[in-house]
Parts: sequence; structure tokens; C-alpha cells
Amino acid sequence: MSTKYIFVTGGVVSSLGKGITAASIGRLLVERGLKVTIQKFDPYINVDPGTMSPFQHGEVYVTDDGAETDLDLGHYERFIDRSLSQVNNVTTGRIYLSVITKERRGEYLGSTVQVIPHITDEIKAAIRRLAPDHDVVITEIGGTVGDIESLPFLEAIRQFRQEVGRDNALFVHVTLVPFIGATGELKTKPTQHSVRELMEIGIQPDLLVCRSEQPLSESIKRKIALFCNVDFGCVIEARNVPTTYQVPLLLHDQGLDREVCRRLGLDYTKDPDLRQWGAMVKRVLEPAGSVKIGVVGKYTDLTDSYTSIREALIHGGIANDAGVELEWIASDLFTDQPTAGSLLAGVDALLVPGGFGVRGVDGMVEAIRWARENRLPFFGICLGLQVAIIEYARNVCGLPATNSSEFEAECANPVISLMNSQREVQDLGGTMRLGAYPCKLRHGSRVAQIYGADEVSERHRHRYEVNNSYRDLLAEYGLRCTGLSPDGSLVEMIELPEHPWYVGCQFHPELRSRPTRPHPLFASFIGAALIHQRKAAGSAPVVLETLAASRG
Repeated sequence: MSTKYIFVTGGVVSSLGKGITAASIGRLLVERGLKVTIQKFDPYINVDPGTMSPFQHGEVYVTDDGAETDLDLGHYERFIDRSLSQVNNVTTGRIYLSVITKERRGEYLGSTVQVIPHITDEIKAAIRRLAPDHDVVITEIGGTVGDIESLPFLEAIRQFRQEVGRDNALFVHVTLVPFIGATGELKTKPTQHSVRELMEIGIQPDLLVCRSEQPLSESIKRKIALFCNVDFGCVIEARNVPTTYQVPLLLHDQGLDREVCRRLGLDYTKDPDLRQWGAMVKRVLEPAGSVKIGVVGKYTDLTDSYTSIREALIHGGIANDAGVELEWIASDLFTDQPTAGSLLAGVDALLVPGGFGVRGVDGMVEAIRWARENRLPFFGICLGLQVAIIEYARNVCGLPATNSSEFEAECANPVISLMNSQREVQDLGGTMRLGAYPCKLRHGSRVAQIYGADEVSERHRHRYEVNNSYRDLLAEYGLRCTGLSPDGSLVEMIELPEHPWYVGCQFHPELRSRPTRPHPLFASFIGAALIHQRKAAGSAPVVLETLAASRG
């Protein structure tokens, strides 16, 4: 069978959920037994998002092979449960860099290099690179139809469909049907205009996924179908739902995946088996209990900066049949221990995620100290581990002038310092310790028990590390380094054995968590939060179900 291609575009406004739509279609096709991959085309000139501010772009997602990518790749991986790579995120910058590099090498034999055909050919080549070993390639086009920077990508996919044939490529357009409260009406005109813009450049959508706050009546759907030149059954309603994991079920109920398969010549006679996915969604919507997790970070006013953290905590709740309420708290608010106690009152556990720069670090120190001294379950990730080391060195080991050399270059006791491999690095883009690396766990440690293994592989994104000169002193005062790189040179995990649950990791476990396979660290962390909650309420502790089944 030849590879089939699905292109997902968006209209009217941004942030309509193209990524979730693409991921949901992918999940439905995976459940039909197809080999699926998904890629994102982003129309900005940065080569990758690695140097972009979280306030502008949201989180930077990292793949096993060290690609710094758009956060939508996290949605793709979580939904289709496949590891993606460099080739799954392509920006305008990467396309132009490749074309200019070829031009400098003389590969165009003196031709004038132009957007058409050279840029569009490079875009089409990026699509074709994913075809081997896949039945279906789904490509999301970033931005909104009408944006000038998206035009080369739209022209490329128009050409691509002509080249592979209409039976092998499909266009799905995600659009908005707004509800006007003053008149109590749904308006289809924005969708009509959006489709018209697509048609002006030669793309006729095959299916429309219509975002709306209100149900779309049959008459509204027929109107959209008539004026947008699509079949009535190809107008799909996408209402707001409590969890994005409901979206595949909502789309399936309206026959979207069946229509996709029918149009692409795929087997559509047998429905996908969505029982496991449905059971997972039910656990999210109807949990037996709930916990509140305090997330103390640098970018808490824009939670897109911590998308994978949020989702991994939800997955940890799924493993424990518990809803997870997140309390986002800016680290700048923590000024002393009384303030920390006030801000953390009522939370069942504390998580300190990653970040860059000195802002808010002293506040994280205060939050972590309060959690350590008051036996509140604590999870530190990347920067969270580093700040935990700083806090312990200051307040337990009694080291004066303790800090990270990232925040204070001339501090007397830099317990966190620049990695040796980073000392000569000048360029900032794509030069950190990136991607999956092995980690050996101390036998008998809490983290080894949580993983059920003595060696694991996790994804990294950092420049600084625990300074080995201080490892013995930290151990003397009770802080254990329970995860190391295979050669023992890098500290990957720490824990406090006497604390109910106190774990830090230099890597980003949230990037490998899936709703159907919660990451064991997050599953155990939420379990610890439940135990803390019950103890705080004065009830007897309960034995949580084993989490071994959640390990991937």
C-alpha cells in the first residue's frame, strides 16, 4: 500500500486546536492498526524553537534524538504513543537554511534560486522523508490561512497533492464557528471566508473541523457544507470538552476517521478499538479522588510553558484514579518561610519544574525548604533539582555563599556549575545537552523501586550540572545521588531517604509520559500526594495500587 497523506490547516484565528485535531486523527488511525507519524510545519524563521522565549512560544519539546521542537510534538507523541524525531518539526528557517546551503555548494548549477520551485520542493522533500515505514503521514501547517509567511507551505501541499494523486492525500481544515451572545446565534461567515481563502490558492478542503462553544445544528452544518463546497457528512463539530483526550472519541462518534479512511482508500469496514482509550478518559472525568499539586515555576502565568508537566501530572492521576488540580504559583512570590507556608497551604505536594535565568530562583529555594522541613512530597525537575541542591547546601550543609554559576558567576561555593562540554560553546541554538541519555540507578534506592529497573533512559535539556566537588559533602549530610550517568561523572537523580517523597532529576521525565502509560515518577509522586493528603486529614494511610503496569 502506498503511503497516504493528511494535511491539517487552520483558519479564522490561531489556537483553535490544529495540533490536537491532528493528534486525534492520528490516534484513531493507530487504533485501526495503521502505522502513523505526524509532523509540524512552523512558519517562523528560527531554525528551531530552542532560543525562543517561553512567554512567546510555550514550552520547547525535546525528542530522543535531541531535536528542540514545537510543543505540538508533545501532543502527537502522547496521542499516537510513538517517539518522534528531528524530521517531525520543520520551520521556515530550517527550509531556507537547507536551500541556501545547497546554493552555496553549487547544487543548483547556476539557476536562480526562488520560492517556487526550490523552497516548495524542499518542503515537499520534508514530507516525503517520513513516508518509509508509515501507512499515513499527517502534516500540520502552523499559523492561520491568510498569514503571508504560511504561503510557501500551503503552495507546497497544493503541489504535493497533485503529484501523489487525490486518492492519496486529504485536506482537513480546522476553523471557527463563533457564538454571538448578543444575538444568540452561531455565525458561519468566518468559516466561509477562511475556506474561500484556501480555495483562492488552489486548496479545496475535504473535511471541516468546526470549533464552537455551542452544538452545531443540522441546518448550520448544511449551510457550511453548501457554501464551503464539502459534503454534509464532512462537517465535523468540535466543541470544547473537559479534557483534550476526549477529542478522538468525539471525532469518532461523528465518523471522521471512517470518512478519512474511505476517501484515502483505507479499510473502513471495521471500527477502531477505543475501549482502553475510553476507559482512560473516564478515569480523567470521573476519578475516585483528587489532589492539589503546587507548581512553583518561572512561567506560571502562561501554562503553555509547562504543557508536558501539566499532562504528565494528569497521567499520574490516571495511574492512581485521582483527579489532579494544579495550583500555579509564581516563584517570585516566595520571600521567606512564613510566606512559603501561606502559599503552599492546602497543596498536597510541590513540583518545581525547569527554567532558565536567575529570576525567581530565591523564591524556589524558600518553597523547597518549606517542603523539605514540613515533609511535603517534593519533585524537582531540571532546574528544580539544581535549586534543591542549592537549598540543601545553604540550609543543611551550612555552606556560605552557595549558588549556581549560572546565577552568580563568582560565588564562593558553586554547587551547580557549567558542564565541561559546554565551556567552549559560543552559539546558543541546539548546543545544550539534548535528547535521551542513559542513567544508572542506585540499587535499592527509592527511584530504582519506582522505575523497577537499575538503568533507564530519559530526555535532557540543560547546560549546568551538580558540581562533583560537593557530592561527598552533600552525601555526608544525608542527600543521596541515586542516579548517575553510566561513567559516574554526572548526577542525574537525587533523593532524601528519610523524607516521605523527595526526588529530583536533571532530565525531563514529563516528555516520556503518556495517558495510557503514565511515567512511573509522576505516578509515584501523585500516589505520595494522596498519602500526604490522607495523613493530613487524619485518616489511616492506604496502600496504593501497584504502578508497575504504568511503566513504559
